[in-house]
Amino acid sequence: MKEKLREQILSFFPTSLQQLLAHLEIWPELEEIRLRAKRPLALRLTGEEYFVSPAGELVKDPLQAYEVQPEDLLRTINVATNSSLYAFEEEVKQGYLTLPGGHRLGIAGQPLLEGEKIKTFCHIGSLNLRIAREIKGVATPFLPYLIQGNPPRVCHTLIVSPPRGGKTTFLRDLVRHFSWGLPALGFPGATVGLVDERGEVAACFRGVPQLDIGPRTDVLSNCSKVEGIRLLLRAFAPEVIAMDEVGRAEEVRAVEDALNAGVRVIATVHAGSLEELNRRPFFRFLSRLGVVERFVLLSRRGARRQVTVLDGEGRVMKLCCAG
Repeated sequence: MKEKLREQILSFFPTSLQQLLAHLEIWPELEEIRLRAKRPLALRLTGEEYFVSPAGELVKDPLQAYEVQPEDLLRTINVATNSSLYAFEEEVKQGYLTLPGGHRLGIAGQPLLEGEKIKTFCHIGSLNLRIAREIKGVATPFLPYLIQGNPPRVCHTLIVSPPRGGKTTFLRDLVRHFSWGLPALGFPGATVGLVDERGEVAACFRGVPQLDIGPRTDVLSNCSKVEGIRLLLRAFAPEVIAMDEVGRAEEVRAVEDALNAGVRVIATVHAGSLEELNRRPFFRFLSRLGVVERFVLLSRRGARRQVTVLDGEGRVMKLCCAG
């Protein structure tokens, strides 16, 4: 598995950068590779940042690192897209490309605007390759607390964490479990509609999910949550709708439409605690509806993670630390 990941990641880069990265023993911990024009080649490994020297070694001092050249960025784009950037035009407008394996190449620089929206990029100043990595089973210990009733049904659930807390990984694993079914809990599996607005949950490449989201899941990738929820309700009759990073007022109104249709809802939100979440206007609206049945609070310090499941009243049901 490590060797397969290594070969796949290296295939997105030109030969010059492959030679710098090829002999590093970093692949199980690698999270990001950042290229910034005229600045050091940087890596993020399990929450820590390193740089790569001209000799292909990890260093902590950016002054000892290889200086990325503008042509490195252009060559990387050409290699990653097989010299067909036009084929990724819609994704480029969002500021990233989804690559085989579900990996994501973020783009920054000088955009060409069409009105107030990005059409493409005139000049590319930075690239950030984020490594897609499934962690199957991360949600498994918590499943008995996220299903209730007879016959069993999925609880309306909010997954809460700060950035890099693991909420997208946890959501993906929940979608996979609920789609496959949970025989041990008497749950036969549900039709899941996944609104993957940023393409990070299923990591679709040319419409095909690159990560395991189960056999009963329909995905709308790179589609707004508002339009995605409405389309799913009209055409796919989901029993569960899942989405990443809900927060805007119009999204919450669309969630209300799903709730009124009898659909179970799972969503992630950015927050470091329930106290912080309570300050968000959208959550106050959900609180008035009284629909949230479970909270999953995620936190991370380095490689150590904590997961806490609370009921709708904020009472702890399950707490687990790992790492």
